[in-house]
Amino acid sequence: MHKILLLIVLTLIVRNLLPAQTRLAETEKLAATAKVWGFLKYYHPKVADGKYNWDEQLFNVLPEIRKTYEREQLSEILIDWIDRLGEVQECKKCDREKNQEYFDKNFNLLWIDDQKIFTSELSEKLRFIQKHRHQGEKYYYTIREKIRNNNEPDYQDFDWKDENLRLLSLFRYWNIIEYFFPYKYQTDINWDEVLNAMIPKFLYPETEMEFHLAMLELIVSIDDSHAGFASKKTWEFFGFYWISAIYRLIDNKAVITGFYNDSLARIDDLKVGDVITKVNNKNIETIFNEKEKYIHGSNLARKKLNAHFSIFNGTSDSVKIEFERDGKMHTKSIKRYLLQDLNYIRDIKKDTYKILDGNIGYVNMGTLKRKEVPDVMKALQNTKALIFDIRNYPNSTLYLISKYISSSRNDFYKAVYFDPNYPGKFIWRDGRQCGANKDLKYKGKVVLLVNERSQSHAEFTIMCLQTGDNVTTIGSQTSGADGNISHIKMVDGYKTAFTGLGIFYPDRTETQRKGVKIDIEIKPTIKGIKKGRDKVLERAIKFIKD
Repeated sequence: MHKILLLIVLTLIVRNLLPAQTRLAETEKLAATAKVWGFLKYYHPKVADGKYNWDEQLFNVLPEIRKTYEREQLSEILIDWIDRLGEVQECKKCDREKNQEYFDKNFNLLWIDDQKIFTSELSEKLRFIQKHRHQGEKYYYTIREKIRNNNEPDYQDFDWKDENLRLLSLFRYWNIIEYFFPYKYQTDINWDEVLNAMIPKFLYPETEMEFHLAMLELIVSIDDSHAGFASKKTWEFFGFYWISAIYRLIDNKAVITGFYNDSLARIDDLKVGDVITKVNNKNIETIFNEKEKYIHGSNLARKKLNAHFSIFNGTSDSVKIEFERDGKMHTKSIKRYLLQDLNYIRDIKKDTYKILDGNIGYVNMGTLKRKEVPDVMKALQNTKALIFDIRNYPNSTLYLISKYISSSRNDFYKAVYFDPNYPGKFIWRDGRQCGANKDLKYKGKVVLLVNERSQSHAEFTIMCLQTGDNVTTIGSQTSGADGNISHIKMVDGYKTAFTGLGIFYPDRTETQRKGVKIDIEIKPTIKGIKKGRDKVLERAIKFIKD
């Protein structure tokens, strides 16, 4: 008996000492495949040159990978795959990057050396390809300040039930962001973890809507105000019926600020300043939190602006609300309408400029055109101060205006650009200057008004004008999506975008997600909206008079 027990103990000890094969979960091996497939697509000289149908290559290798759960077998499959692609020649040009100043927060190929997933032999092969990567013109992308994915089928006859195409849609998008999104390092959820979380959602959706929501959630995960996605199925999820009111989310409540249709709003007795606290017996905050993973935006301020379709929309033509008016709470049902039935026409008839009380000039940057700048600045030349309202989208007037409010040429941004021959790496570059080395043309105070509507070119404009001699920025956090937009094609014919150029202040302070620098922070309040007041503008006037 003792001998048997001793034999069992010795067997267990020996078994533990022997190198056992490592079991891999389904998500682990598919995530590894996604990374290797994307890496070879952009790095392997023959693949990056377009010698293979790379989608088809993935479809061919996936059945083998799905069958195995052992690390060693997975690596063998991937090694055989790489070997079939042909020999990689040594690259004599690949050391040129030593002369570049790289932005190093984004680059990550550490997964190649993960010995839990890959054998040493596979890791060495991948590192060799990295060292001797493709150079020259690319087959799958072009870069001229913007990235565009080329020569990739969009599968417009896409069948959502096709498992291979669903995985392809995930793998393709994930790798584009992995190698070409300059702000990948800023995502709330680590990009590797996003891949792990999304694989089951792309692999096992029960309905077409679930699949489309998975695509939307994936795109929202990059935390970028430029990154949006919409399809008939995602709109069906939120609902095609809208209420007649325009609202703003403040203090976890929806405050009515205007209407899509005044007549329909009167039927429901809705008024500007009504504070809605619940929708169908559910708190506004709860609804927003439940749907936030489907609302794109670089920061919370922009997400709340982009939530205009997610709080009140639904599938029925009415909805129950709880709201506060004149200090009293009320509950009632109001009508919802198809968007086309609201007949909404955006009011764009706004003064480009005017003179406010106290001899203060005001310029609406959303309507000011380049050709109008000289005349507007001449008309406002003798004002005590100038307010440039940039809570909108300007029309490329920044360089012209800066010459009036600056007495010197100034750096106002630095940028990081793609390194086309080293996917995933970005290079620091100096930006343009603005202003003029001349006597100051406008000598009064200058105030810039900003908020979450200030996005992209608006933020770029703000950064330029902030270099003026006597400039103060007043308002609240901007959208945090500076830089140009890269548009990319999805697998199923849809398109999306992301911020394609990294923009920083000259001292390399980040603007993405954070927004521009603000001197005096002031936010709208429920009380102010009820009274029809623009507290940001009021604060600017007070600052000027003080």
